[in-house]
Amino acid sequence: MNLNDLEIFRAVVSEGGITKAANKLHRVQSNITTRVKQLEEKLGVELFLREGKKLHISPAGQVLLDYADRLLDLADEAREAVRDPRPRGPFRLGSMESTASVRLPGPLTKFIQDHPAVELEMSTGNPIEMATRILAGELDAAFGAEPIPEGPFEKIVAFREKLAMVAAAGHPPINAKAPAPETMIAFENGCPNRRRLEAWYAELGEMPTKLIEMGSYHAMLGCVVVGMGVAMVPLSVLGTFPEAKRLSVHPLPKGKDILRTYLFWRKGALSPKISALIDVLKAEAA
Repeated sequence: MNLNDLEIFRAVVSEGGITKAANKLHRVQSNITTRVKQLEEKLGVELFLREGKKLHISPAGQVLLDYADRLLDLADEAREAVRDPRPRGPFRLGSMESTASVRLPGPLTKFIQDHPAVELEMSTGNPIEMATRILAGELDAAFGAEPIPEGPFEKIVAFREKLAMVAAAGHPPINAKAPAPETMIAFENGCPNRRRLEAWYAELGEMPTKLIEMGSYHAMLGCVVVGMGVAMVPLSVLGTFPEAKRLSVHPLPKGKDILRTYLFWRKGALSPKISALIDVLKAEAA
């Protein structure tokens, strides 16, 4: 199995048949047919289900397609790095919502100014979603809070966030000596702050009687302001919230109040674009 075989196989899948794949690759149809059959013989499986002249990718073919995409993309990345080490082309970056809104405007502005040949694409989500998208080849790198699995990823610490509990102004102290608030306001499952908040409740031997899920920190803080519940947020977010004066801030115990945000990417896939972003982050930190 070589890269040409995988390229032909992927072309047949993407173009929906032998004829269009042959036109795309500027080959004769018989050559494409022969190479696909040879690849099936090498692997000992059928990559396509054949109905007359129609081809439908088989379950085994779908498995191979994932590897083919990754191997061919990695080959393209290797050629790009060898021929031109300068960062260029699409850069698909993921981030948690709070990091994107508070921490990234400065570094990304500098990154784009320094590397105009890079086409930055940004999307947000929780760390679990972004890790899945990196492994699926949909993202090049992402910013996510700890923990980030060591096995499939490489990472650097990008930011350290100070966390605190927030409640409506005048709320009684929130600590281990006081009863836990009944209502918790948080993001969906997978959010690191939600996991920490749930762990905090568990340490008190209690659980919230009600959970309100919100899609952004400002929406979350708006609910907190009117007394709907309490939330755990990075203090950096409060500086961007117009009604912060209507909130009370309750410190967390030392050791539980710091959350590290990492820039992480697939192991072995450090590209010039990721390296350039790391340089910007280090310069900003310095």
